[in-house]
Amino acid sequence: MDNPAVKRIVNHIIKSPEDKREYRGLELINGIKALLISDPTTDKSSAALDVHIGSLSDPPNIAGLSHFCEHMLFLGTKKYPKENEYSQFLSEHAGSSNAFTSGEHTNYYFDVSHKHLEGALDRFAQFFLCPLFDESCKEREVNAVDSEHEKNVMNDAWRLFQLEKATGNPNHPFSKFGTGNKYTLETRPTQEGIDVRQELLKFHSTYYSSNLMAICVLGRESLDELTELVVKLFSEVENKNVPLPEFPEHPFQEEHLRQLYKVVPIKDIRNLYVTFPIPDLQKYYKSNPGHYLGHLIGHEGPGSLLSELKSKGWVNTLVGGQKEGARGFMFFIINVDLTEEGLLHVEDIILHMFQYIQKLRTEGPQEWVFQECKDLNAVAFRFKDKERPRGYTSKIAGILHYYPLEEVLAAEYLLEEFRPDLIEMVLDKLRPENVRVAIVSKSFEGQTDQTEEWYGTQYKQEAIPDEVIEKWKNADLNGKFKLPTKNEFIPTNFEILPLEKEATSYPALIKDTAMSKLWFKQDDKFFLPKACLNFEFFSPFAYVDPLHCNMAYLYLELLKDSLNEYAYAAELAGLSYDLQNTIYGMYLSVKGYNDKQPILLKKIIEKMATFEIDEKRFEIIKEAYMRSLNNFRAEQPHQHAMYYLRLLMTEVAWTKDELKEALDDVTLPRLKAFIPQLLSRLHIEALLHGNIAKQAALGVMQMVEDTLIEHAHTKPLLPSQLVRYREVQLPDRGWFVYQQRNEVHNNCGIEIYYQTDMQSTSENMFLELFCQIISEPCFNTLRTKEQLGYIVFSGPRRANGIQGLRFIIQSEKPPHYLESRVEAFLLSMEKSIEDMNEEAFQKHIQALAIRRLDKPKKLSAECAKYWGEIISQQYNFDRDNTEVAYLKTLSKDDIIKFYKMASSPLHVKYVTVYPRYNICVQNRTVLLLHRENWIQKV
Repeated sequence: MDNPAVKRIVNHIIKSPEDKREYRGLELINGIKALLISDPTTDKSSAALDVHIGSLSDPPNIAGLSHFCEHMLFLGTKKYPKENEYSQFLSEHAGSSNAFTSGEHTNYYFDVSHKHLEGALDRFAQFFLCPLFDESCKEREVNAVDSEHEKNVMNDAWRLFQLEKATGNPNHPFSKFGTGNKYTLETRPTQEGIDVRQELLKFHSTYYSSNLMAICVLGRESLDELTELVVKLFSEVENKNVPLPEFPEHPFQEEHLRQLYKVVPIKDIRNLYVTFPIPDLQKYYKSNPGHYLGHLIGHEGPGSLLSELKSKGWVNTLVGGQKEGARGFMFFIINVDLTEEGLLHVEDIILHMFQYIQKLRTEGPQEWVFQECKDLNAVAFRFKDKERPRGYTSKIAGILHYYPLEEVLAAEYLLEEFRPDLIEMVLDKLRPENVRVAIVSKSFEGQTDQTEEWYGTQYKQEAIPDEVIEKWKNADLNGKFKLPTKNEFIPTNFEILPLEKEATSYPALIKDTAMSKLWFKQDDKFFLPKACLNFEFFSPFAYVDPLHCNMAYLYLELLKDSLNEYAYAAELAGLSYDLQNTIYGMYLSVKGYNDKQPILLKKIIEKMATFEIDEKRFEIIKEAYMRSLNNFRAEQPHQHAMYYLRLLMTEVAWTKDELKEALDDVTLPRLKAFIPQLLSRLHIEALLHGNIAKQAALGVMQMVEDTLIEHAHTKPLLPSQLVRYREVQLPDRGWFVYQQRNEVHNNCGIEIYYQTDMQSTSENMFLELFCQIISEPCFNTLRTKEQLGYIVFSGPRRANGIQGLRFIIQSEKPPHYLESRVEAFLLSMEKSIEDMNEEAFQKHIQALAIRRLDKPKKLSAECAKYWGEIISQQYNFDRDNTEVAYLKTLSKDDIIKFYKMASSPLHVKYVTVYPRYNICVQNRTVLLLHRENWIQKV
């Protein structure tokens, strides 16, 4: 292709042999790097553009300006001046969009129906050509940024990250407050005579330069057509030849090392963070020395650092490895979750860390370890799942800045060079004289003397005594530490089984007995050597009361804890499992390469049936569970609203308070007695799906049953013991409010739920089409225009076969005001729908149809859809096709009728959940949550 706007074309992009998509790399004359992806099978097209500029480049006196710029770009351009033009176009064509700002990146991305890529991409391109930055939007969007920050203020992860930045070099860009808030974007600039809009224009004009941009576009079009589209829309972006910001000086210099920070969290957590400054390792991606060391230090198998620390009762989890910084610097971290006893042994824990590091120095870099990492990564790359378009383009746009076009898909997977010199170089940085330590615990309340500026985190800084540093320097070898053994779970058989003659398009019931139901589907879409094995073990003892619910939870947590060393090797080899208690019993899933799946599954089932509890781990995990129950108080307000609504609407659901009250009654003898009771009678419903034959599936199910019968003497449940929980039916003209005090957050969360009807093909489509129609206007009205809060959501709510319309808002405004605005918005929608022309109505039908028919991109996603049908006992595996066929018969009059029925004073029935305020609740029935979980009027 000969095009004067194109500097270079790269047609050979290294990709997975299983990847059927076509790729092309471009470098435009103006410096934009692009990766084009042609996928003739995609339902959604997508594009993302990453600007290699973020909050590290904010002006020192306007914190959050890059983030504010990201927000403002969505609100109109010269070519498309209407504020919500972009979002409305995407909504009408089954699309969505988002963006994020980090220290070095601002990343914008969208997806849309494959037929409308050009229209969406044209609107998207204007962000970088001619944004309006309209003065009328400025104040509202400052409020949106402020609301976003307020959402994070009581979040420990955000607080600790900002504290880490604040305790380094204050003159380094790393120390900046990246999110921004009303004070940094409005109050302080006004006081200092700074025009923020002018600064915004200046920032965009300075940094939004084509030489700092990378774009990824995915569509059904051919590579030539995609090339033409990108050249046409993005070749006019101006190249201002902005130097790429680099930060060669590390934010942690000599005076910031050998420091201890005692930090008070919001939640009752106990964490230890050990950090070492290291140089930027990005250019060494072909050997990845940080990955090698993270693999060993963060290993969880026998002889590992974690194994030894757990055996002493000091920690529960450990994470080790390199952490991104920016161009010029990185960090190496070792983070652990401390037990109560571990909090008293921090110095010893860190000594063990240095003993393990000394072990690595003594042993020297091991080529076989590197080769195993290389082999694992190669298998992961060869058989990687197909990604959803929106996430895929966003990720690629970001990493295009770091790798050659030819290698951009493979660079993060394929290791090539064993470089012991680089491993030793990084290892040499992991010394006591370079360490920073942070301990996070509620026990430091009242002992701190400093407050972080932006989040208000209380902490105390101390120099680590020289004698402690010397003790760590002299760490001797610990004979209990061993390097990992060869990973026996690495798959070797990648054969794709031929489709059997009786293969079905949807899961088929191939076994139905008193003990079990087995659903089976051989994969006929993805053709990868993978399978998903899902099991629900129904037991009447698992959720009969809060005590039994607690015991079921602790049993499975202890079981997973005891399996961790064994299962970690499987996880490294692409084979994982999940095990959790449910309201009906226990859920187990095993996913990944099918080659060694039966080995892992058999081990799990044997362990379930023969489990012996370790007393020390019982006490530790019980205490951690109590803290997790207590910590729910600090979750986001909108999550509280959703939680309490579920309690109100479900026939049987135990509250956090009820669980806490019953936890004291869980003793070791009682839990030991409970396990055989739990397993004494079960009914198993399973779905085996993937690269597996029917007879093999039957064999797997038989193994599960035989193991439980042999070791736990399990018998089938009686039919009367297979119960299903119901949803509360709200009466017509039932207007209810439930209030709950919010003790942690300044803002409130509210959920308003309009119950409509039982799920059916017709009712599902009425509700979903109505939600499709109101979705964009709801966001535009309540969030963009009225600025109610950062979190504004509308959509269907479904549980136990019953459904309705939900609104979720998190805001600083009082909840009764939010409720009134939702009611006003709903009232306004009647005229909007009545005035809607047929073309606009059909766009919504098509958009919903495209969303519903969007095919799963990987086996686990398809399996999850089928499992949802099984676990809900609806078994409508062809739901998408049957419901979309009905959807296409609907008229505007049908939706108006649905709206009038749902909102009619004679029939309306809804519940509002929000924090307790000193307000008068008029014309509503106030709800109390009783132990029986029935709604009662007071």
